[in-house]
Amino acid sequence: MRIENFDLNEIYKKFPDRAACTVFLEKIRWSNNPICPYCKLRKASPLPNELRHHCNICNSSYSVTSGTIFHRSHLPLQKWFFAICLVLNSGKFISTRRLAKYLRVNKDTAWSMMVKIRRFLFENRELLFEIAKVAENNGGGTLNTGKNIWPKR
Repeated sequence: MRIENFDLNEIYKKFPDRAACTVFLEKIRWSNNPICPYCKLRKASPLPNELRHHCNICNSSYSVTSGTIFHRSHLPLQKWFFAICLVLNSGKFISTRRLAKYLRVNKDTAWSMMVKIRRFLFENRELLFEIAKVAENNGGGTLNTGKNIWPKR
């Protein structure tokens, strides 16, 4: 998929709000059966009116973003999903300035996102590729395998 054929509005159509993004991440990460990131058990209750869960064993509160690149980010999950698609589908390399332009964020924010995505790519590929596949189904094109995403010096 070429970047020019892909746009942030497609992500917002597929995931109109944070709740839709959270439901999607829960399905991918936990198969709709939450696992506590602290004690690794499946004894959790959803917290009412929040997109979080409460562990009945260790009494911790957590969300689906805990322990991921999305954790403690102030950016909408839709922008993260778009950034993942851009990094995975941009061919060999996408510049920080280009990513910042497409996401409409500061270049330092884009750089930080790119570093987190690349680092996470080598630790947990399944989640990133699943996000890219869903976004790609809306925009058409092919999925890059994520090879050669580091710039050559």
